[in-house]
Amino acid sequence: MTKSGKQKVNCIVAALMILTFIVQGTSFAASLTYGREKLKTSTARPASRPNLAAAQKLTAQAHDKITAAQKANEWDTTGHAQKAKDLLEQANQELKLAAEAKDGNK
Repeated sequence: MTKSGKQKVNCIVAALMILTFIVQGTSFAASLTYGREKLKTSTARPASRPNLAAAQKLTAQAHDKITAAQKANEWDTTGHAQKAKDLLEQANQELKLAAEAKDGNK
């Protein structure tokens, strides 16, 4: 292969690597905000269920702190932060179900 041919190949490889980093960065950024949308609204009414509402608020705050930590470190290579966020989303869903169950038991 000639010198100019190697340069073209190197240029193509570099372009593909940059494109890969851009796509990965975009999908990573999207994953940071996706879960927070699930936690945005509290389903427990603070006046009638202050403890459930407070718990939901704390799960949202914890989710935000984990997201901030992920952004500060740029990548969560081992997946532990994302798993913690998934568990917080699950906890929030359980709190929602608890609030709904309490509404049904009135």
